[in-house]
Amino acid sequence: MPPIAGAAAVKRLRSPFFVGLLIIIFLVEFMKGSLLVAVLPVYMKNSLGLSAHTIGIAFSLQYIGDNLFRSPFGWIGERLGYRKTMAGALIMTVIALCMIAFFSGAFWLSLACFILGLGTSPLWPTAMTGTTEISGPQGSNGQALGTLEMASLAGTGAGPIVMNFLMDRTEKNYHTAFLILIGVGIVLVLVALLLPSKVKIPFQTAAAAATATGKGMFAVLAGKLAHLGASVKSTLREVRTTLKVSWMVYPALFLQSFVIGLLSPVITLYVQNELRISPNMYSLLLIAGGGITVLALIPSGKLIDRFGTGPFLNAGFLLAAFSLSFFSIVRSLPLVFVFVCIVGISYAMILPGWNTFVSHLVPKGERGAVWGFFLTLQGSGMVVGPVVSGQLWDRLGHSSPFLASAVVMAMLFVIHLVLSRRMKAGAQLS
Repeated sequence: MPPIAGAAAVKRLRSPFFVGLLIIIFLVEFMKGSLLVAVLPVYMKNSLGLSAHTIGIAFSLQYIGDNLFRSPFGWIGERLGYRKTMAGALIMTVIALCMIAFFSGAFWLSLACFILGLGTSPLWPTAMTGTTEISGPQGSNGQALGTLEMASLAGTGAGPIVMNFLMDRTEKNYHTAFLILIGVGIVLVLVALLLPSKVKIPFQTAAAAATATGKGMFAVLAGKLAHLGASVKSTLREVRTTLKVSWMVYPALFLQSFVIGLLSPVITLYVQNELRISPNMYSLLLIAGGGITVLALIPSGKLIDRFGTGPFLNAGFLLAAFSLSFFSIVRSLPLVFVFVCIVGISYAMILPGWNTFVSHLVPKGERGAVWGFFLTLQGSGMVVGPVVSGQLWDRLGHSSPFLASAVVMAMLFVIHLVLSRRMKAGAQLS
């Protein structure tokens, strides 16, 4: 990158707008990490006496609200601007936090989780749109996107660690935890109010925008919906002609995130109710597993580029299946740390390997549409997983979600083995 372009990129990263986006992303992920990992599962189970099935439904509703409304909020954000869209949505997160703090019924807590997901759904569409807009004439936004991911990971990791420390010091005073998170939500709204009020509407001239305004909102909306329908039909036709993959790819995409959905609502319950370890020790487990994963990602990615995805995905799936199955019987804390580290290493192999493997399946035509379809199918596993996990915990005991996760990892190993052999056979024939 030339010195002038590099200086311009650094200047854009230091702009008040981009700094505001970083603060919002960090605090949103901090809030969600605190709630979904450290506080909510144990609070709903131990303090309110709700079933694991109910907890799973609440988590699923959060994922539904977050994923289902990203596109609509992205469209709204282009018309209302960053400030109104983000501030209005983040006010919903404050409402959701207040509901969680002051209501105890299963219905209200599930509704609050859905509103929480709804309130955070504009985050990434707004961040991606804003980052693209400030990327400059050369579209050099790689550094900015990397900075956004770092803020996201930092918030996700810091939330549970800080909240576990707080819960340990306050003897599990959930009311204090909820008040702090409500305060975080209020800070989020205030930061959002500092964002710009207007955005550029791409591919639309001022005259066209004025004409659209004169037609009225409903006419514009009807026209957009008609255009969207025609675009979707055209895209689907193109995808059908270009996407030629084995039917086994589709269950593999679903199962890959289904495993995470199985574990997300019960991992905290298992650690605190079955292992009986303190919140601070749980934080050490999170640091150990997450740290091993991050450290192993760098060499894994380089080795995958050199030797291919096959050996690493096979080893990753088998290691994950082996280590997750042992969580159903392990009670020794040193052994728990060992298997947490093994899971971290296995995911460091799976994450870059799986994304690379799937990228080889995406045809050159309609790459964006196919990736969107793949990611939607993969994300659906996060919606179904918590519901199944809650049922397993209630009906079959605490070990069943871990055994189910191990079985799913073994299934992914078999599916990948078959798919990779078919791809090699096809390559040899061609």
